[in-house]
Amino acid sequence: MSEYRVVERAPTVEEYQGLRSAVGWGEMTDEGVAEGLSNALWSAVLELDGRAVGCARVVGDGGLYFYLQDVIVLPEHQGRGQGARLMDALMTYLERSARPGAFVGLMAAIGAETFYERYGFRRRSDAQPGMFRVWT
Repeated sequence: MSEYRVVERAPTVEEYQGLRSAVGWGEMTDEGVAEGLSNALWSAVLELDGRAVGCARVVGDGGLYFYLQDVIVLPEHQGRGQGARLMDALMTYLERSARPGAFVGLMAAIGAETFYERYGFRRRSDAQPGMFRVWT
């Protein structure tokens, strides 16, 4: 019987690119992906029969700021509690690594806010707007 496993490791460039593509996220260069994956503070891959079907990462400075990145589960494996398994592993990493007062942030996809609220995350108010830029 097949069983999902969360393995603490970085996805390969190919795994990561395939996961991003499957959920409709934009294309990135292999060089940028390789650099980014190697510089993450923490990474995990959700495997099924040795195949990557999801991943999650934490990036930041490891002291003051931690950002959740790339919590991805392939669409055909969503709705089975596997995103929660990735988040549980991610939260375990934060519990052992983040000090009191550390900022832990994320940008959620539309409709995913309630998923992250289960883990204590909350929306920023209009009085504290966030901003971003995608480099071109």
